[in-house]
Amino acid sequence: MEYVTAVPHPRSEAAAPARSGRRSLAVALMCGALGAAVALLATRQRWAEGTASVAGGTFPLTARGSDVTGIPAALAIVGLAALVAVFAVRRAGRFVVAAVLALSGAGIVVAALVGASDSSALDEKAAQTTGNTSATVAALSHTGWPYVAAAAGVLILLAGLLALRYGRLWPAMSGRYERGADRPRRKARPVDPERPEEIWKALDRGEDPTGA
Repeated sequence: MEYVTAVPHPRSEAAAPARSGRRSLAVALMCGALGAAVALLATRQRWAEGTASVAGGTFPLTARGSDVTGIPAALAIVGLAALVAVFAVRRAGRFVVAAVLALSGAGIVVAALVGASDSSALDEKAAQTTGNTSATVAALSHTGWPYVAAAAGVLILLAGLLALRYGRLWPAMSGRYERGADRPRRKARPVDPERPEEIWKALDRGEDPTGA
């Protein structure tokens, strides 16, 4: 009685890391770019609103995300730059840039969640509106945009974690040029001395038409 044992083909085993690298690269690019765009958008939206008492009445006050904290927008730009820089470096440099990408996402999450309950921006506006430095905002409420910014930070964090885990499998911008530098230069084709146009073309290419 014969037994057949399934042995994995060497090519399939070698192709598995390449497939993982391509999938992780696509997901990281999508998460990083989308997270940065959403974080920048969220910081331009209204995060909090309230009222200030002015001359016996009330005056409405609003604060955008950039008024509450500038950290998410700044880190979104840093994260986007790190996402691009991942392809320009290798080995230890790629690990460092991937860590910066992940930390940018984590910083956005923390800053957005802290800003979700912050009232200092509106308190400052209330003091400016009333002319009373001790005035504070009343009827304070917050929107859902801080949590949108936090979700964007999670996407950037995920992109950084993927870069840390699979970045070694990703291509690098400089790889094509390094491979090109290793190729031997093609020898110049002999120039026919009886054809002046070939002599001029050789001179334009920086070659010696005499073949010396």
